[in-house]
Formats: sequence, C-alpha cells, structure tokens
Amino acid sequence: MAKITTDPARVNVENVNVPGYTIRLDAAKYEATRAALLAVLPKKSPGFTQAEIRQAVRAQLSEDLFPGGAKSAWWAKMVQLDLEAKGVVDREATKPLRWHLRKAKSGKR
Repeated sequence: MAKITTDPARVNVENVNVPGYTIRLDAAKYEATRAALLAVLPKKSPGFTQAEIRQAVRAQLSEDLFPGGAKSAWWAKMVQLDLEAKGVVDREATKPLRWHLRKAKSGKR
C-alpha cells in the first residue's frame, strides 16, 4: 500500500467514474491544466467534445510544464474527471459526449 503524504507539491484528484477513489498528482501541472480547462470550457450547452477539450487546453499550456504538449491530453482528461466529480463541470448526455461548466447556483445564504 502506498504511503499518503501531505506534500504541498501534490494535489488530491478525484474521478467521477470511481467514487471515493483519489490519487495524488503534481500540483503545478494540475493547476495549470485546471486553469486552462476552466478558461476554455463553454458555460452552457453545447459543450466541448473530448477532442475539442484536448486541443483547446493544449493551446493554453506552457512549454515549460508540457514540452511539445507532452501528456497534455492525459492531464486534460484527469482534470476534467476531477472537476466533474467536484461538481464544477457537467457531462452532457450526447453522442459524442460533451462537457461544459456547471451553472453557479444563485441565491443568498
């Protein structure tokens, strides 16, 4: 069994397809990909397909973290699954699948 650490250079990532399962990933790459994904995803339907997400996110990522776009598609998918699990991104029931940002709930507490 792997030892869980509290390394600030790592971040816990969830997977909407496997509830309760988390992994720890590089925080800098996660945050860069998260920012890129949030910047490019539409706010309403129709959302982006997986191919459109990969292409749009790759264009936003730095060469320092992702030289030549290396592994950017994998990171885009991991962050999309995490944000979907956290309720930030919605999956549309379309073929092909599409994703968009979830509407913020309005109202006062």
